[in-house]
Amino acid sequence: MKTAIVYYSKHHGNTKKLVDAIASKFEVILIDVTENTTIDLDDFDCIGFASGIYFSSFAKQVLSLAEKNLPENKEVFFIGTCGVKSPVVYFDAIRKIVKAKNCHELGTYLCLGFDTFGPFKVIGGIAKGHPDEKEIADAVKFYQKTIILNRNH
Repeated sequence: MKTAIVYYSKHHGNTKKLVDAIASKFEVILIDVTENTTIDLDDFDCIGFASGIYFSSFAKQVLSLAEKNLPENKEVFFIGTCGVKSPVVYFDAIRKIVKAKNCHELGTYLCLGFDTFGPFKVIGGIAKGHPDEKEIADAVKFYQKTIILNRNH
């Protein structure tokens, strides 16, 4: 199984901490959308999309890459970091894109991440110290349980 994780992690590296931890334990290709916006995803069996949450959605860069480059009928998963853990709409935009491409969603992982975006900068940020070691370890467990084990059964 060839897996890629397409990610955006700009402000505090919250999302990068999660995807780096996964890549240190499992064979995945990490694709930073700030460095590569035209990657061919056809050769991957499974594609993860990971991002901090910006105004209740994934980063525009991830959404744009998914819309342009995600092939039809792939297995996908999502990883997000956010200042306030209220995932009601956080995955809606990316889900709409993958649904239009007839992709199968395997699961989602969401945890807190230090957030100084927009109005949170004025108060010094929220969710300081996140993701913490447990949340990073939980992201690895999510990948192992949801992606590796579910795909092998």
